[in-house]
Amino acid sequence: MKTYLFSFLLLFFFINVSAQTPAAAIPAFQFYKADGKAFTRAQIIPGHKSLFVFFDATCSHCQKAMLQLSKKYDEIKKINIYLVSLDQHITMNDFMSKYGKNLIGKKNVLLLEDRDHVFIPLFQPTKYPSLFLYSPKNTMVFNTSGDTELPKLFEAIKK
Repeated sequence: MKTYLFSFLLLFFFINVSAQTPAAAIPAFQFYKADGKAFTRAQIIPGHKSLFVFFDATCSHCQKAMLQLSKKYDEIKKINIYLVSLDQHITMNDFMSKYGKNLIGKKNVLLLEDRDHVFIPLFQPTKYPSLFLYSPKNTMVFNTSGDTELPKLFEAIKK
């Protein structure tokens, strides 16, 4: 009986996880800038694609992805880039100084803290890092998790 119950619970969990789909449009959210002020969907700069990168400072795949984004800044300088983490700003700043040096201080790059833990239920990432590219009309263009499909992301940005 315990085996059947465990199998059922495992199957239920698998179906729920596999049924998650990323947000087809940018959801209403509230994250926080380094100065503690809220940042919402209404503040997204219109007329540009928007890239949301959900990362964890201790994640090696996130580190690799941020290095690639930083190295290819010239290819992404015309889009809005929102770097979102559950980490505190002090930890994110340390992460950026090591892996995202070319992104620091850029006017199109914003480092945001998800202190209310809303990114996961709203955007539906599957693992770290998760990257979500949205059109200027706020509809999904491309999404990926991990660091292996970054070339596809850069192609989607160019289109």
